[in-house]
Amino acid sequence: MEERFQFSGFADEIAPELEEQMRVFQQLGIRYIEMRGVNGRSLCDYSLQEAKEIKAQLKEHGFALSAIGSPIGKIGINDPFAPHLELFRHALDLAELFETPYIRMFSFFIPKGEDCAKYRDAVLERWGAFIEAAKGCGITLLHENEKEIYGDTAERCLDLLETLNCPYVRATFDPANFVQCGVEPYPAAYALLRPYIEYVHIKDAKFADGSVTAAGEGDGNVEALLRALWQDGYSGFLSLEPHLCDFSGFAQLEPNARAKAQASEGARLFTYATQRLQALLNKIEKGE
Repeated sequence: MEERFQFSGFADEIAPELEEQMRVFQQLGIRYIEMRGVNGRSLCDYSLQEAKEIKAQLKEHGFALSAIGSPIGKIGINDPFAPHLELFRHALDLAELFETPYIRMFSFFIPKGEDCAKYRDAVLERWGAFIEAAKGCGITLLHENEKEIYGDTAERCLDLLETLNCPYVRATFDPANFVQCGVEPYPAAYALLRPYIEYVHIKDAKFADGSVTAAGEGDGNVEALLRALWQDGYSGFLSLEPHLCDFSGFAQLEPNARAKAQASEGARLFTYATQRLQALLNKIEKGE
């Protein structure tokens, strides 16, 4: 099973410092990082020269990046686009530097209370610019479903992917984010998006209040999702994004989130989330 499912994760949920991130991942046997934040800054805020130093540290300890966990597309649809497109081009350069084939992205926050359909053309136009900028780079742009963006529901994710119809635009499937939007991750969302799923985030959540849990402890049907991925021949990353504590930068990512355990709990809670995922996979492997 390990040959098909490779573990990765958002190590900034453990601690801001790369050394601590790598120490815990080494203990957990995880050799890939979906890098979002490192040493207290967003990876996309680093210059290429600074990023080379991070790459050297990773290589020295036997790590590689599964994806650039970028914030691209996580701005308002009415916000200025030109500087964001430049940031995306920088993300492409970072992906090339780190030799990772993936950049995680979003499809823009829609003004509260407004009809998403009103902004469909603008979303598609901006994604068209991303596609053009990435042409020939060999990088796959992974759209992640996320609450309050255009691609929050499975139907709008499918609309985006089908309309763009680009071989290097694929889906990151996040069951917890679907739960937080009132969408059933499995089987409903999975059935619609399976042909486009290239990458999977592992976190769970509860319909009642949107609170995030470890895999299998919420309403995301994560165990059934993993079984379906295995049976359908999925081969790729399972990237842990537990969201079980207030890691550095959490407030910027989840401004309306409830208070959680303090960042000092990061290593323990990430370890617990990893163990929960492994327990689910062990059940599947044993045919239980």
